[in-house]
Order: sequence, then structure tokens, then C-alpha cells
Amino acid sequence: MTTTTTNHHSDNTSLKRILGLPSLVFFGLAYMVPLTVFTTYGVVTQETAGHLPTAYIVTLAAMFFTAYSYGRMVEAYPAAGSAYTYTRRAFGGRAGFMIGWTLLLDYIFLPMINYLVIGIYMKEYFPAMPAAVWIVGAIAIVTTLNILGIRLVAKMNILIIAFQLIFLAVFIAISLSALGSNEAPSLISPFYSADLALPGIVAGAAILCLSFLGFDAVSTLSEETREPTKDIPRAIMLCTLTGGILFIIASWAGHIVFPDWQNFGNADSAAVDVMRRAGGTFMVTFFTAAYVAGCFASAMASQASVSRILFAMGRDKVLPSSVFGTISQRYATPIGATLVVGAISLLALVISLSLAAAMISFGALIAFSFVNLSVIKHFLVDQQHRSGTDLIRYGLLPGIGFLLTVWLWTSLSATTFEVGLTWMAVGFAYLLYLTRLFRHAVPDVDLQET
Repeated sequence: MTTTTTNHHSDNTSLKRILGLPSLVFFGLAYMVPLTVFTTYGVVTQETAGHLPTAYIVTLAAMFFTAYSYGRMVEAYPAAGSAYTYTRRAFGGRAGFMIGWTLLLDYIFLPMINYLVIGIYMKEYFPAMPAAVWIVGAIAIVTTLNILGIRLVAKMNILIIAFQLIFLAVFIAISLSALGSNEAPSLISPFYSADLALPGIVAGAAILCLSFLGFDAVSTLSEETREPTKDIPRAIMLCTLTGGILFIIASWAGHIVFPDWQNFGNADSAAVDVMRRAGGTFMVTFFTAAYVAGCFASAMASQASVSRILFAMGRDKVLPSSVFGTISQRYATPIGATLVVGAISLLALVISLSLAAAMISFGALIAFSFVNLSVIKHFLVDQQHRSGTDLIRYGLLPGIGFLLTVWLWTSLSATTFEVGLTWMAVGFAYLLYLTRLFRHAVPDVDLQET
């Protein structure tokens, strides 16, 4: 154990290793929210001209290679921080800071989206209660649970994921029963038809990257996992494959139930049209309950993840350590970072859903791209692992992941680039301040433990 790590222990800045593989997988799936397929269901179905499952296949391919790269970097650096840690170790403190700053886009604003959706749906059921009440209440509950400890969050995730999976099983069963009707479409039409167009598929796939953020969140729990170098890579791949398969099946089932996607009442709420046709008021109610519960679980998981990223940056003194690098004496959780995330999440009271979504995609794909590059830099360049097998494991596979994520990144909208580049400019300005115009190095701390 390094001297620096010893100081972490003496200062009570090390997290307890209590998580195993099942808890990690449920954490990642809770973050991804199995029902998130219906969040952008109508928008991406229209973007892809009715080929949503095909777009999910493209996204899953890109995420599979990227998940593989995350697993390799966890083996090299089993410490909290995710893409921030990996990029910093591979390319230096300045690059690590910029990737960490960019990564905050998807982690900070994903809780906001969940709180917004909770407010919208609960307002529909209780019109007399303002959405702001539900939003503030959800933020207070989630922040408190994350302070109390990750074990409690993990236990609640299991129940909520089970509820969503039960709903998906019922929905898929209903969709299969529709296959015998005269209005049922071809089984392969959601994947391929004469009007399939590659540009629309790629544009839709870029949006769907948001659905796969869960495997990235798992890597932020390395310091709370009993066997991180073994269980984190496995959990990452399991979350990616399981989530991707669920998304493909659910989107296919939705098309079977409601094939005339041109007739959605509102693309943003197309899931309601699908559920109403599938099972009337009962399915709409069932869906709403399961979806709100899923958003609550996702808010818990996403707030826990961003708190640990801020904790890692605070512990490295990239951010003020007195706030972000503190650990609760009683609960052994990053209390300072958790409270800050809860306060920032109050922006859900004033921000729009579309703006919050635009600030996620840009950061996610940049972070994914640099994790793929970090594998190449660390293993092939720095460690000089260059056998035939190594060139495949540390060169070809992460190289494919990099090319796929960049391909999707270039398909994002102009608005996304405007917001994302503005955020990066603010981060670069802070980096200049932090390093006194690069006269000083970005503070660095060895996070490895033996």
C-alpha cells in the first residue's frame, strides 16, 4: 500500500468493501432502468422510421466493446472515479480533469431527468399537488438514502428491478398474444423493412446511448466491491448484455402491439399509446407505477455514482477536498459530494426535460471514447503488451469501441454540440485557474490499494 493510500485510511477517506457481483449487477440495471426503453420510445421510433430494435442493436454493439474496455481499466485501476480515473492515469491530470468534467454532464443531469419524470407522472395522478412538491420530496429521500449507505440502496434496487421485470414479462406476454391478430405486423419488420435508412438508425442509436449508462456507473463502485478486479468487469458486461437484450425485446414487443408508429398522439408520451392498446387502463396504470419506481431507483443509483466521482476528484484535490473529499464518520459514505449533488438536482425545478437530455449524450460518448483510448495507451504503449493476443485484447477490441462511439458522437444534434462545447469551455477555464495557466500540475493522488 502506498504512503498516499495510508493517508487516506488515517484521514478516513477510504470506502468500505461490501458489494458482491449480484449487488453490482442490480445497481447497474437500476441505473439503466429496464423501462427506460419507453422514455425515448416515440422519438427514436420516428427517427428510425419504425426500426427502434435495429437502433438498439447498433447501440449495443458500440456499448459492448466499450464495456469490455471499462473492464480492462478496472483491472488496472480498481479505484473510484470511472472514466476520470482511467483517462487521468493514461493521459495525465489535465486530460483526466477534462474527461471528468465532461462526464459530469451525464451523471449530474441524469438524476434531474428522473426527478422531472417523477414530478410529471405524479402530477398526472394527483393534479392538486404541484410537481415541485414531488420533485423536492424525491430529492430529499434519495439524498438521505445515499448518505445512509450503499448497502441500503442496493437492497432497494433489487425490489424495484423485480417490479419492472414483472411488468416487462406481462407486457411481452400480451404482445405475443397479439401475434395471432389480423393486424399483427411481420415479426422482422421492426428490424428491417424497405424504408430502413442508415442515417436515421445511427441518429437514433446515438440517442439510445443514454440507456446504457448503467455499466459505466458500476465502475464507480470499485472501492466498495470486495473483489473489484474480478467482479466489476463481469458486472459491467452482464449489465450491458442484459440491458441491451431487454431493450431490444421490449422495443420489438411495442412495435408488435402498436405497429402504426406514424399515429402516435405525442412522440414524447408514445408509451401511453402503446400501453393503452396493449391492455387499456390497467396497463397504463401498471406501466406508470413501474416506470416511476424505476426512475426513483435510477435517481438513487445515478446520484450515488456522481457523488463518488466528485469524491475521487475531491480526494485528488482537483475539487475542494474539504467539501468533496469528505467521508461520513458514521455511515462511511461521501457525505459532502452527496449533499452537493442533491442541491444541484434542485435545478430540476426549472430546467426542461429536453435540455437535460441534451447535456447527457455529449458527455457520455466522449467519456466512452476516451476509456477505449485509455486501454490502448495503458496496455500497448505504457505497459508494452504487444503479443498477438495482446494486440487483439488491448488494440483491436478497444479500437473498434472507439470508432463506434465516435461514429455515434458525430450523429448528435447541433444543439447537443452547442451545449456540450459550452460546458467544456467552462471546464477548461476552471482548469486554467486550477493550474495557474498550466504553470502547476493538476493535483494527483495515488488511488491504488493492495
